[in-house]
This record gives sequence, structure tokens and C-alpha cells, in this order.
Amino acid sequence: MRFSPLAFLLAFVFITPLSAQEREEIVRVPATGGANLIATVFRPAGDARAPLVVINHGSPADGSQRTTMQRPKYSALTSWFTARGYVVVLPLRRGYGESGGTWAEAYGRCETPDYYNAGLQGAADIQSTIDHMRTLPYVANRAIVVGQSAGGWATVALSSRNPPGVPGMINFAGGRGGHQKLPGGGTGNCTPEALVQAAAKYGATARVPMLWLYTQNDSFFEPSLAARMAQAYDAAGGKANYKPLPAFGRDGHGLAGASNGTAQWAPLVESFLAGLR
Repeated sequence: MRFSPLAFLLAFVFITPLSAQEREEIVRVPATGGANLIATVFRPAGDARAPLVVINHGSPADGSQRTTMQRPKYSALTSWFTARGYVVVLPLRRGYGESGGTWAEAYGRCETPDYYNAGLQGAADIQSTIDHMRTLPYVANRAIVVGQSAGGWATVALSSRNPPGVPGMINFAGGRGGHQKLPGGGTGNCTPEALVQAAAKYGATARVPMLWLYTQNDSFFEPSLAARMAQAYDAAGGKANYKPLPAFGRDGHGLAGASNGTAQWAPLVESFLAGLR
């Protein structure tokens, strides 16, 4: 069987059916600087255009692990959305795993981190993913953006750009600089006050509704820091619906990727989505 070269170049789509209810594809997303992001797509049954959900991964605390990252799946989240008729795409951003290329999300020295620009670099890859997916025949214009950890932070950053056709975004445990070696010794969060300041800077221009979910036992971004980020974002003009959650497992930072965490987040996500225009 011969593939059409034109179809290959335009779509970059390889289809591997999983079941009658859910189909998996791999797509290549053109991104900033000529990079191609490798993204996994899960499609619900049927061929009609469906709304999009972009799920964005975190970043390993050990930078040496970025290039070996596997394609994220967030299976529980993905299945929850596809069961409700969404097309789900999970991109690997620049510098991660198969996407390769130059990592753009560095924030500099732990003492003086630039979390604001680091988030915007991740946001650029999310926007590239949305733009590309909307060119595919099975994707509608409406998109929801979801992110966890560094992907959650990139989602917050994207909210400051108010992308058209995105009525809401969901931030699971978003932030940067967690589990780092601190200048004074020990391990912790790099300059947490810089996260609060960057959140306020995003909130100053953000008008898209957001749901922020953080657990009581998040080892990267503890509850008081998460609350301060949300308060700063809102005080500057943003629309963060901050929902602190009970402790989950050994470390609630991984709630979004857990197979048994749906009961904690699903009612909140359901209610949030129902309230969007």
C-alpha cells in the first residue's frame, strides 16, 4: 500500500486504532523556529468535528531526563474527555523526548528565576498545537487547555494571551522551580516569591476563566504557595477559580496523571466546563 506524499506532508498523521470507541494517532505539529512537536491524539468515535482538549505535560526536576521523556498519555484524563466527545491532543513541547530541538523553557539561575518568560515559551508550543489541530478535518474551533506542573504553568501563561476559541483552561498543580538544589543547600522551590510575581503578571492581561487544582500534599508547590499564586493572579485581573484539594497518595502533585484520581478532580472539572459559554 502506497501513502500519498501530499497527505503525508500536510497532515503528518499516522493512525493506530485502539478500539471502536477511541482511536490513537501521532501527529507532527509545526512550532516556533521550525521545530516539529510530536503529539499524541486520541479521537472519540465518529468522524464529525469535535471540540479539542490540549493536555500539557510537566517537566522533570532533573533536566537530564528531558530528552528521554516518553509521550505523555494522562490516561484517566484522556479517557474522561474522549468519553464526552472531545478530541484530546498531548504534545511533547520543544526539547522534550521525541520532539527534540532546543529546550526553550529555561528560567535561569535559582536565585533569580525568570518564570514569566519560561511559561510563555511553553505557551507558544500550546498555541502552535491548537493552531495545527484546527486544520484537521475532525477538530472543531472550540478548545479547552489543560496542564499539569510545568504544563499547568504554561497553561496559566497562555491565559495571559486570551487565545480565541478557548473558553476555559484547567491548571493542575502548575508552577516551576520545584525540587531543585537550593543555593543555601538542601532541596526545595527556587525563589517561590518569583512565582507569585509572575502569576500576577499573567493575571494582569488574562480574562479567560481558569480552574486551579492543587492538593494538600503537593511536594512541589505547597498549599500556601498555591493560594498566594492564585490570589496574586486574581488580584491583578485574572479569573482563577482556585480549588484546594485533600491530600492524594504519597504526593498529590501527580494527581492529574494518576489512574485513581478521577473521583477527586472530575466533579470540579465537570462543573467548571458546564459553566463555560
